[in-house]
Formats: sequence, C-alpha cells, structure tokens
Amino acid sequence: MRASFAHNSGKPVLPDPVQFRGHRGGVISMHRALTHFRLGPMNVTTSISVFLLFSYIWIVALPWLCWLWSRALTAGLAVLPLNARMEVSDHNLRLLRLRIPYLRMEPVLPDLQTWSLTCAVTLLLFAGTFFISKKLMPVIYLSRGILLIQASSLIYFAMWPTRFPHTPESYMEALITAGIGLISVIPLVFGFTYYIFDFGLLRKAALTAMTMLHLTVFLPFQVLVQAMVLQKTVLFMPVLYIVFGMPVQVLIIIAFYSWGMTWSFRRTGMRESEPRLTALWAWSRRCVRRLGNAVLQPTSLG
Repeated sequence: MRASFAHNSGKPVLPDPVQFRGHRGGVISMHRALTHFRLGPMNVTTSISVFLLFSYIWIVALPWLCWLWSRALTAGLAVLPLNARMEVSDHNLRLLRLRIPYLRMEPVLPDLQTWSLTCAVTLLLFAGTFFISKKLMPVIYLSRGILLIQASSLIYFAMWPTRFPHTPESYMEALITAGIGLISVIPLVFGFTYYIFDFGLLRKAALTAMTMLHLTVFLPFQVLVQAMVLQKTVLFMPVLYIVFGMPVQVLIIIAFYSWGMTWSFRRTGMRESEPRLTALWAWSRRCVRRLGNAVLQPTSLG
C-alpha cells in the first residue's frame, strides 16, 4: 500500500495510449456526435423552445386530426372489402375534447380449417429458418421470434378458444390511442436525444415535423390493414399487437432519428457567435440578480 502511495505521489500517470487503439493498431477517434454535444444556454433555450412549439401545435391540431382520421377510415371502408363500421370514442380532458375514431367489427374465432392451415404454415416457416444462411442471423432470430408468438396464439386458441378477452374494436381503439400518445411525446424524446446536438434550429424543427407528420399519415393506414386481417379471425391479434402494432411506430421514430443523425452539423463559422451569446446570457443573469438584491434589500432610515 505504501509502495502504491509512493508511486502515485510522483508525476501524474498518463493514460495508456493502447486503450485508444483498435485491434489493428489504428487510433479510435471520438465519435463525431460527441464532439458536437453542446449544452450551452442558447442550445438549451432552443431545445425548450422547439419542444414547446411542436407540443402546442400538436395539442391545437389534435381535434382536427381526429376528424381527418375519421374521414380517412370512412373512405377506407368505402373502398376496401371490410365488414366493419366506424365509431367514435369521446375523451374529455381538462382543456381538450377528443373524438377518437376506431373500427367496430364482430370477433371471429378461428375454425378448424383456419387453425390447421395457420399451424402448418407456421411450422413450415419455422423449419425454413434453419436453411437460411448464418450470415443473416438477425433475420433468423427475428423470424423465429415472430413465429413463436404466432405458435403461442395457436396453442391458446386450441385450448381456450372462448376465453380470449380482447375484441377487435377494443384493440383498434387502443391502437389509435397509443399512436396519439406516442406522437405526442416525440418532441420530448427528441429534446433529450436530438436537440442536444449542434444541428441548428431549422434541422431540429424539420426532423420533428417530418416524424410527426409521417406517423400522423401512417396511423389510419395501419389501422385499416390490421382490420382486414382481424376481420378473418382474431387468431392473429397477438402477433399484430406485439410485432406490427406500436413497435412499428417506434421503429419509424428510430429510423427518422437515425437519418437525422447523419445530417451535417453546423459549420464552425456559425458557432463563432456562441461565446458572445454565452457572455451576454451570463451578463443578463448578473444584472437580474443585482436588480433583485437591490429591490429586496431594506433601505436604511438613519
């Protein structure tokens, strides 16, 4: 222990340069995102402003979007071979009244033919995953995971076919409600994961707008496609919910975020004014503090 203390009390120990090199001897440089990670006052102010702006726009436009979704579902029912009708669920919040549309249809339990055909296809696809090249290992595991979910659904409907607690209409309403909630938190998610990087105000606003707009248009199409599957049988509801429900929407957000992270950061010349803005911010805080002390300090009467 004394030897260790004597060793540490000498010159400062420099980090081992080997830990910054790859397996081929090359230097591992810092990721470009970390070099542009800036949490200055102006960046924080910009992030909060973008978050508040898009949250306000979304809350104001949400009743109109619910009406637009109801029109899209009505048009889909008129064009597609769907045996369903459009219903509206009223949700009264404190300052917001929403009429969320959804599709109502009768639950159809799987008959013996549907169950047997689905079971045979599931087994054949699962066996086919063993013939896929090992280079596509992620595809193999993803396919087997989806097939195992469908297999669990087959087992459930084979043993307890009349005890399935969910109906297509409740699932459709939950899918739209969850989609609304997910779109609502996009500005907050990007505020903690994207706005903190030095991309500039316009690119942050553009990425947020494109992501929210894409999911807004995608949601009624997702509902119509899943309704066409569920009108045949509720046997596929578990795999639709676990794999093709909200996870697809989350993957869309991740895809837009990944695309936005490939954009170029602001040029160095555009960041030269940041030290001046930081100094101006500090000076304004000192002025406010001094003004507050002068107002709160009691005046002497002597």
